[in-house]
Amino acid sequence: MNGTGLASNTPDLRIWLDQIALICLSEEFHKLKAELESIYREVNFPEAGVAAFADALYAFLTEHEEVSITAT
Repeated sequence: MNGTGLASNTPDLRIWLDQIALICLSEEFHKLKAELESIYREVNFPEAGVAAFADALYAFLTEHEEVSITAT
């Protein structure tokens, strides 16, 4: 048994990982990430690529969460 509690949350974790994988493989995600990275590089934002990836992923996860909430 591990101390992280992951065993009890494995189904939820798997759902999140599947959603993230689908998002990261989508063309829309790559377009948004590229657009954000371009903007961040123009303003000399540190680690523009990492920030763009994180912000694009957060935007898609938030959108997915909003859709899930309104569907229930």
